[in-house]
Amino acid sequence: MKINGFTLIELMIVVAIIGILASIAVPQYAQFTKQAEDKAALSDARNFLTAASTDTQSN
Repeated sequence: MKINGFTLIELMIVVAIIGILASIAVPQYAQFTKQAEDKAALSDARNFLTAASTDTQSN
């Protein structure tokens, strides 16, 4: 009789690999989101300066 399925050690190895990948991915994700927020703030500041200079020139 042949038993199909995964052994406990195989499942533990997969969980360990997923944990290692997650420990690498989470800090990278945090860094990317911080960079995106910084770029969004710079864009907002540029838009504000453009609007302010346009308003100053039109008046």
